[in-house]
Amino acid sequence: MKIFRQTFRAMAAEHEIQLAAPDIDRARRAADAAIADVMRIEAKYSRYRDDSVTSRINGAAGGEEVAIDAETAALLRYADECYGLSGGLFDITSGVLRRVWDFRRDPPVLPTPAELASAVALVGWREVEWTAKAIRLPRAGMQIDFGGIGKEYAADRVATICLEHGMRHGLVNLGGDIRAIGPQADGTPWRVGIRHPRVQDAAVAGFDLAAGALATSGDYERYFEIAGQRYCHILNPKTGMPVRYWQSVSVVSPLCVVAGSCATIAMLLEADAPAFLESQGVQWLGIEADGSLRRP
Repeated sequence: MKIFRQTFRAMAAEHEIQLAAPDIDRARRAADAAIADVMRIEAKYSRYRDDSVTSRINGAAGGEEVAIDAETAALLRYADECYGLSGGLFDITSGVLRRVWDFRRDPPVLPTPAELASAVALVGWREVEWTAKAIRLPRAGMQIDFGGIGKEYAADRVATICLEHGMRHGLVNLGGDIRAIGPQADGTPWRVGIRHPRVQDAAVAGFDLAAGALATSGDYERYFEIAGQRYCHILNPKTGMPVRYWQSVSVVSPLCVVAGSCATIAMLLEADAPAFLESQGVQWLGIEADGSLRRP
């Protein structure tokens, strides 16, 4: 077996595909096909592209419905399931809160209560009208955002495409969202580290993956600090305020999109996260606000 590695950039992150195969050219073709699909998903669902499905839906808010295909309908169905499981905290219409939370501004500024109230008023997945063929945002200014599941969905698609190309040993890393394509060539699992939320380039723990996925949601990707208080990009859609209970939550599941959504829901549920994660039957590791490790 030979090891083929391919790195690439998409979705504002660095990614890597590792494949073990007797034929490097075949592994390269598999990786090329998988990368092309990641680029397709980014182009289709990015909120930053005027020609994306997401932008067309958001641009029509308050107006007519927008036709959607089966893939988009499937993502909406999954988002709806996450909304229900989270008690309304995983809400793909909450991206509108970014209008008042700017994590790149220097110096950072907290939104005013009036700004928060105005943004929160535009959040409301239950108001969205959608079917398998169309979607309509009922009020001008509303938005949907597939960012909470898009990269994880892409990781699962990479694994599927590589398997379809005959790959049986590999590891996908899409900006920290991990999906194993079978074990290593010698049959041993891949050892995947959990990033330390407060120490650069350090791992705090790890999981062995022979199959399935690992995803982490944390307060360290996008944040700012004011007067010693950290404000992160994971926002409660009901209050508009950042979560605080966990530094990070990592979840292992057969699918990356499930691992990622469970990790995000756990961050949003704060103290109620352990009960939720145990109800889902997933492996998990949480790091509390004081740095303590928590696991089942």
